[in-house]
Amino acid sequence: MVPPNPQLRQQVIKIYKELLYLGREYPLGYDYFRSRLHKAFASQAGIEDEEKIKQGIERAEYVKKGTSQVLLAFHCATTVLILLHRNRSFVSKSVILLDDAYNVH
Repeated sequence: MVPPNPQLRQQVIKIYKELLYLGREYPLGYDYFRSRLHKAFASQAGIEDEEKIKQGIERAEYVKKGTSQVLLAFHCATTVLILLHRNRSFVSKSVILLDDAYNVH
């Protein structure tokens, strides 16, 4: 068995840690995210072909970007809901003003 390329190994470890860090705020919980992430990486542990390892790293980077966007959207939606809940009377007045402004009745 040929030892893996140390640079690729470091890249795999780095992306794993980055994804794990993002998982802290995953809507379904950190434990759910961590177990799924571990299974995904463990299923690819036997790959020795450097080209396939590079493709896996690229796929993980793609997932990382998507996860970041999902978390951002989740945080934005949560923030909006919290603000709406805290300011119900303000929102009601705003809707009435908008209705009046656009002659919606």
